[in-house]
Amino acid sequence: MDERAALGLVGGLVERAGDDAAVLGETVVSIDMLHETTDFPPGTTRYTAGWRAVGASLSDVAAMGADATGALGVYAAPTFEDDALRDFVRGALDVCEAVGTEYVGGDLDDHDEFTVATAALGETPSPVRRSGATPGEVVAVTGALGRSAAAMDAFDAGDVPRANELFRFTPRVTAGRALRGRAGAMMDSSDGLARSLHQLAEASDVGFAISGDSVPVHDALAGPDRRERAVTFGEDFELVCTLPADAVTDARAAMDVPLTVVGDVTEGGVRMDGEALLDVGYTH
Repeated sequence: MDERAALGLVGGLVERAGDDAAVLGETVVSIDMLHETTDFPPGTTRYTAGWRAVGASLSDVAAMGADATGALGVYAAPTFEDDALRDFVRGALDVCEAVGTEYVGGDLDDHDEFTVATAALGETPSPVRRSGATPGEVVAVTGALGRSAAAMDAFDAGDVPRANELFRFTPRVTAGRALRGRAGAMMDSSDGLARSLHQLAEASDVGFAISGDSVPVHDALAGPDRRERAVTFGEDFELVCTLPADAVTDARAAMDVPLTVVGDVTEGGVRMDGEALLDVGYTH
């Protein structure tokens, strides 16, 4: 059973599961776990690990359109080393500062592999869920896709400083707030644009028609297959949303990153340039 099958099983048992974060009253809560062998390529600094791990949970808060109110983490490793632990916490503190919230602590544990569990909290009276997309809306993405794919290329090439820089991202909390009240449906693109569209389509019972030429690709991603990788690689933590076409201009004015319209919400099927877009993306 892979991660998606496991999530489906849990979703069948937990009625309120299915969005990027759990909703409890006006509070949203997200929790994530990352492991050295699957999530942190060789060369990833502890500073980057702290930033990225906490950032992943904050991205889920952003995807709900919530104000981020705090984050916590669990740091587990075979040994506790001063510099490594200090750098991890500094990364966690800095990513929280970047989105105007606080890293408020967590837990330490022994483990045979460097492992991180993080949680983030937010507040919103009107969370944006995955299930509100409506045919006739447009679908849009924040920022540019392919940053993490470019980071992996840099790790593979031995350009560790460049790789770490690319592997750190700013959670789109400000953009998420700007889209609250405007977006019909939203999630982050941690699984890739293609898979995110399939997840939104399933949750909202709609389809999508995407223009490949409209997909914003990060400048750092090179190669003849850069657009395909931008669509399917995942781990970019941009926001994918639907909203009325006449709400796009105001949404753009209220956020601190570009918002690019990449297609339309339709009655059914997920297609790009007229062809079926396969449900391909990042899987743990």
